Amino acid sequence: MMTMTRFARQMHLRLAATLLGCLLAVFLCALLSPALPTARAQEDAPAADSNDNNKAAEPAKAPELSKRPNIFMHIIKSLSWFAPVMLVVSIALIALIMLLIMELRMSTAIPPGFVEEFTDTVNKRRFKEAFEMAKEDGSFLGRVMTTGMSRLQYGIDDAREAAFNMVESVKAGKDQLITYLATIGTLGPMLGLVGTVWGMILSFMELGRGGSPNPAKLADGISHALVVTLVGIALSVPAIFCHAFFRNRLIRISMDVGNIADDLLTQMYHNSRRPATPEPAAPADPRAAAAIKQK
Repeated sequence: MMTMTRFARQMHLRLAATLLGCLLAVFLCALLSPALPTARAQEDAPAADSNDNNKAAEPAKAPELSKRPNIFMHIIKSLSWFAPVMLVVSIALIALIMLLIMELRMSTAIPPGFVEEFTDTVNKRRFKEAFEMAKEDGSFLGRVMTTGMSRLQYGIDDAREAAFNMVESVKAGKDQLITYLATIGTLGPMLGLVGTVWGMILSFMELGRGGSPNPAKLADGISHALVVTLVGIALSVPAIFCHAFFRNRLIRISMDVGNIADDLLTQMYHNSRRPATPEPAAPADPRAAAAIKQK
């Protein structure tokens, strides 16, 4: 039952992170989309306008020359069929970062309220209640304490070994998510290299047709190569940084969880070995004592 509850919590976190990444990607697309109708209207303008007299055409060219192309729309247009691939990779990157931010918080891995309440319960020698408290807690420390306490009856050394193995198991599970960041960091430049080669092929195909090459098509191929490379590097830089940041954070959290779990297990072990202090006897009623003497 507890395994299903923990699995449900993890699935909720992952679904929330994925949904947040999708919403952010949709927001960026909606932010860039208003310029699409204008760009398409300029590209689909009828060729009949070029047949107007020179007097009417010259004044209209002046404002057009002063307008600069939208860099974001140029990037989207140059990506062509690479755009869906880059979008999927960017959504995965954002979802992983948000998921790791939520899971690798110190307050989530080591809840301060849990440590204080657990210590107070153990000092009161309510060991079964302390075990249920750790079992119901889904944090990093709670899972480690549950495993260690289940082996405490065989000795403190066995409990410490079980807790240490659980720390390594949870750490390995979170390290798998961090490894995906390194994969994206490596995949970004590779996708950029593929786009560069593809753009160069298009440019050399235009040069190899013979005659004077079309400057627009030649520039389009070169632009495609540079844009895909730029987007690939833009994805790899935050992925590599977040990979190093979250890996160091996971190491620090694992060390803190191991040390705190060792202290709590040692405290519980010694309290269980210490004999229980007898409760103070209630003061005798003088009337009852007199009645007994009379009998």
